[in-house]
Amino acid sequence: MDLEELRAFLDVVETGSFLAAAESLGVSRTTLRRRVEALEARAGVPLLKSTRQGILLTEAGEVLAQRGRIMMQETSALLASIREVGHEPSGMLRVVMPVGLPPHLLTPLFGLLRTHYPQLSVHARFSADPLGGPLDDVDMAVHFGEDTPRGPWLSHVVMRVREGLLASKEYLERRGTPRSLDELQGHELFAWESPGEDARIWPTLRGATFTVEPALITADIHLIRSCCIAGLGVGLVPSVELPDPNIPEDLLVPVLPEVVGRERSVRVSVPEALAEIPKIKRVLGHIRQALEPL
Repeated sequence: MDLEELRAFLDVVETGSFLAAAESLGVSRTTLRRRVEALEARAGVPLLKSTRQGILLTEAGEVLAQRGRIMMQETSALLASIREVGHEPSGMLRVVMPVGLPPHLLTPLFGLLRTHYPQLSVHARFSADPLGGPLDDVDMAVHFGEDTPRGPWLSHVVMRVREGLLASKEYLERRGTPRSLDELQGHELFAWESPGEDARIWPTLRGATFTVEPALITADIHLIRSCCIAGLGVGLVPSVELPDPNIPEDLLVPVLPEVVGRERSVRVSVPEALAEIPKIKRVLGHIRQALEPL
């Protein structure tokens, strides 16, 4: 597929007109039309249709636009990364992570990377959906998930954590410790919202689920833990066994640990186009080595 033809087609889709797309790409409208027509000839079916409302996609055009955006993002990411082939990892490593990861876990990882690769800097972003952004804006995505993500990703399980319920001793002394799922329903509940999942549906260790009405739903894991530390209620978090810095070890205690919860995989996923880039492979190796004891 000719990338110039694909870029022309995608720009028409994004702007909604040949004129706006031609101005965006800095070419004549005639040249732009010729590129789109050539792409339609390759495809063998119409990709666009003109209406009173403007340029619309055909059904085939919808499919090509969706996959074509990913192809352009992969191409952009690959070209940006191959400049560093043959050199010590350097430049910017763009990492996106779930919101609310405990900072005290991330700090030693950052220190490890800086120690081994002093020429490498990190742009760390946090997202409620680490895999939901454009591919040309990320080198690595850290996320929870049992299954390999769909789309152009290569994924590695770097550790497993226990999802479960937490509450402070002070809260449980004040409100009572729930001994069953029915008793749990009478408490202030805080639910972690994982991408693509209903935060009101909680898991049991036996593989079943039950429904709750949380007082708080958030993708921010740290916010839930902070609310539990403050004695505000019972929270479901994907990292129940991880310690909190500067907090007494016995301040937070598990709730219904033999009933509610499951094991979750922590994954690092990279775009397929970047998987063989030496910088990505070496950094991923150090991350897996650092997390292996956990």
